[in-house]
Amino acid sequence: MNRRHFLSAFSSATGAALLTSHAPGWGQGVGQRAASASDRILVLVELKGGNDGLNTVVPYADDTYYQLRNAIAIRREDVLKLDNRVGLHPALKTALPLWEKGELAIVQGVGYPQPNLSHFRSIEIWETSSKSAEYLDDGWVARGMKAGYGGRAKFTADGVLIGGNDLGALAGARAVTLNNPEAFINQARFAMPSHAQGNAALQHLLKTENDVSDAAQGLRSEKFNFVTEFPQGAFGNGVRAAAQVVASQKGKGGVPVIVLTLGSFDTHQNQSGTHANLLKQLGEGLAALRSSFTELGAWDRTMVMTFSEFGRRPRQNNSNGTDHGTVAPHFVAGGAVRGGLYGQAPDLSRLDSSQNMAYTTDFRQMYATVARDWWGVNPEDVVRGRFEPLKFLKT
Repeated sequence: MNRRHFLSAFSSATGAALLTSHAPGWGQGVGQRAASASDRILVLVELKGGNDGLNTVVPYADDTYYQLRNAIAIRREDVLKLDNRVGLHPALKTALPLWEKGELAIVQGVGYPQPNLSHFRSIEIWETSSKSAEYLDDGWVARGMKAGYGGRAKFTADGVLIGGNDLGALAGARAVTLNNPEAFINQARFAMPSHAQGNAALQHLLKTENDVSDAAQGLRSEKFNFVTEFPQGAFGNGVRAAAQVVASQKGKGGVPVIVLTLGSFDTHQNQSGTHANLLKQLGEGLAALRSSFTELGAWDRTMVMTFSEFGRRPRQNNSNGTDHGTVAPHFVAGGAVRGGLYGQAPDLSRLDSSQNMAYTTDFRQMYATVARDWWGVNPEDVVRGRFEPLKFLKT
């Protein structure tokens, strides 16, 4: 069992918050740019299962799109048009005001070389910012913390994963997993269970018990009474929990990264209804994040970014669904975001031998942008190579 699997299995088994630690001194040497940006929040939203990008950001002006998808294509008259070429799925109507306010960027054609179409392996590539044939233990966010973002002593925890157990991009960071703040508070006292005594591996993983207790204490405050109406359902509850985490940290150490999950987007059959429902939840969740974080005075220092292990094939299958593909667009939202379309949309008339689209934007360019322009650290320390940052941030 590798380290990533062990972390996930232990967190699930205990039901408690779990933190892993860096070596001492990793936060030293932070530059002025990083220090001035150390109160910024990154909210990562995983579209679990592989989101169909073509029915999310719809190339409604491209006849090839309709030829490839005679049953599941979004009708031109239903598309929420962004320009004369592309538009959003109608279920994303609650996210449209973000676009209209210039607070939503759409990065097109996102993928990576030699794509892997296994759910597990491809999401691992995204989470660790690895090459297709490279296996890494630490997540890309953890490397951002190690590179000097913020300074370790400042943060209550480096990140919070809400509604899941696999730390993913947070693997190797001082990361807290919780299904909701109340459960985290109640369970934090169990962070060093008796059965860990004498078990060197468990003792190593749990040696930051004091950090867990501090993080729990940071959440042990009266709930902020939001005016925002949060969506119903698991994702809506996750958004509410994220807002409450930010509210509870006001005047304290803060949590710089929050990870949410929505899915499953693995729509192999009868895609239309399932996909519409998931995109509705996403749109409502993005709107609620903006509303609640604005109430907290945090929206202008928040960036929301989606990610997913892969997209779907451009041609629908025989079950009115889509199979594992290579490319999809992704959303970046926030008060500091410069809205618009970024990158080049894939050419549907030039598919590869597996009938998949060729990527035009490497996902590590998005991470490099976070590293350089949001965290103020060297992108090469985070993405492990040179990838040109994009320009979707005002800063």
